[in-house]
Amino acid sequence: MDFDVGARLRAKRENLGLSQRELAKRAGISHATVSLIEQNRASPSVGSLKKVLDGLPMSLSAFFAEAESAADEVFFAAGDLVEIGRGAISYRQVGPATGDRAIQLLKEHYQPGADTGPAMLVHAAEEAGIVLRGRLEVTVGDRRRVLGPGDAYYFDSRQPHRFRALDGEAVEVVSACSPPSF
Repeated sequence: MDFDVGARLRAKRENLGLSQRELAKRAGISHATVSLIEQNRASPSVGSLKKVLDGLPMSLSAFFAEAESAADEVFFAAGDLVEIGRGAISYRQVGPATGDRAIQLLKEHYQPGADTGPAMLVHAAEEAGIVLRGRLEVTVGDRRRVLGPGDAYYFDSRQPHRFRALDGEAVEVVSACSPPSF
């Protein structure tokens, strides 16, 4: 699926009646950055896009959700997972991006060397995950650990955090966030 990040951001911003300058101020970034993203002349990292969306406010899953599936769905084929990532990191969400869900469940895939960006992620939730394949460096606040297959993490997402794939190999993780805020 081709997803036009710039057009989607512009539409969401305009629907809220915000100027590019106001969104930039709310997000704590430059006006030029918002303009470049909306023109698709800059491809933001997941962390940078999350920071921009915090200015709306809007979660990544809501931003990338094209169509909502029925709220009473119970089973999801691999192809039904909603892609809410971008670039070198794939975040495939189980179920629709609706506000009535208590848990956000993701299957994450990091290409070799991929990371969530230089800006630490922060959002109001609890987050947990289990590494299925590869080695993932997880930084939470001033703590850093390299996790391998079977290793896990669990932390308060209000603490600044970052993820990075190591060793030139892909990493797969199953993670959960409650409440959904990513």
